[in-house]
Amino acid sequence: MVARRGRRNGAEVPFDADNAPTAEMPAVTDGDPVRVRSIPEAAVARLAVYLRVLSAMAEQGSTTVASEELATAAGVNSAKLRKDLSYLGSYGTRGVGYDVRVLVGQIERTLGLTRQHKVAVVGIGNLGHALANYGGFPGRGFPVEALFDVDPDLIGVPVGGIPVSHLDDIPEVCAERGISIGVIATPPTAAQSVCDRLVAGGVQCILNFAPVVLQVPEHIEVRKVDLAVELQILSFHVARCADEKKGSHAVGNGMVVP
Repeated sequence: MVARRGRRNGAEVPFDADNAPTAEMPAVTDGDPVRVRSIPEAAVARLAVYLRVLSAMAEQGSTTVASEELATAAGVNSAKLRKDLSYLGSYGTRGVGYDVRVLVGQIERTLGLTRQHKVAVVGIGNLGHALANYGGFPGRGFPVEALFDVDPDLIGVPVGGIPVSHLDDIPEVCAERGISIGVIATPPTAAQSVCDRLVAGGVQCILNFAPVVLQVPEHIEVRKVDLAVELQILSFHVARCADEKKGSHAVGNGMVVP
């Protein structure tokens, strides 16, 4: 899970609810966008999940899918799914469901996936190496086109077929190669300076793995991935389940549970 964050009155704030500030995105049909609607950020995240499920269905030869089937596969209720898809102008056909191919196309256009988004990875440690070598990015429209680090032993060495460049070259290389998404996998102390260089190179969106809040201009989109926070959230759920089991056992033995 990642936390999408933006700017509000100069401060970084999370957007993670259905009633959060919305992004203006085109409602689309099987052809061109027909009008602009505001799609909640939480719904945008679910559209990406629907796309993954639908793409798998298409690979298996499915041509149509009922809303209940798609909702179950995506882990949401069917009412929420129908609401999300209505933002696209897609309502399905009673008794038939949704055309898988058409729905894939609608979601791809809405998410801006009809063109490639070139990616730069900064920080070629264990995580950076894994990201640079991951073969699933290009097929989904996110080819890794640039790598950066400060280690002199890495500069010029190909990782995943791409030579590693120095951090100082970020603005020039990103501008030359048309990089639109930057991935920061550096120690926290270097993250802000790396971010500044990416912005200077014309990068529009940043995926930040460093445990630090980045200061960015209003037009830059930042998503933060904090694995420690996610593990802490899971720890909470484990503890809660343990407490519930203890309480259930106590009641079953006739004990008074506060």
